[in-house]
Amino acid sequence: MQYKTDLKEKFTVVTFLDTSLTSNSVPEINELTQKMLSQSPKNLVLNCGHVKQWDASIIEVLANAQQQFYDNNASFVICALSNDLQKGIDDSEYAEMMNLTPTETEAWDIVQMEEIERELLDSDDMEFSAEI
Repeated sequence: MQYKTDLKEKFTVVTFLDTSLTSNSVPEINELTQKMLSQSPKNLVLNCGHVKQWDASIIEVLANAQQQFYDNNASFVICALSNDLQKGIDDSEYAEMMNLTPTETEAWDIVQMEEIERELLDSDDMEFSAEI
């Protein structure tokens, strides 16, 4: 599996360069997402603009990765899906839980909004604990 990374201030963009992701890619995707979650910044944008097809197992591994990111107060956004890939996700049981955007710029916006939201929630928690 080929990909490139682009490190930004608040997130990392991983762009898949392969046009097809098969179930053989699942271990690599798991390893990649775990690596990104353990580094700073933890927020991840997956750009799938080159990918034309993938096995259903890819949807599941991405949904599980997204849940791990959110469990660790980090953002995980998938962008630039082809119509076929989008339909595959829409038809899956994971459609409601996945954070998808049409463009990488919109994915960046979501990451930044979620970062602000986490900061606000953290400051609210600090204020609440100070009152107790």
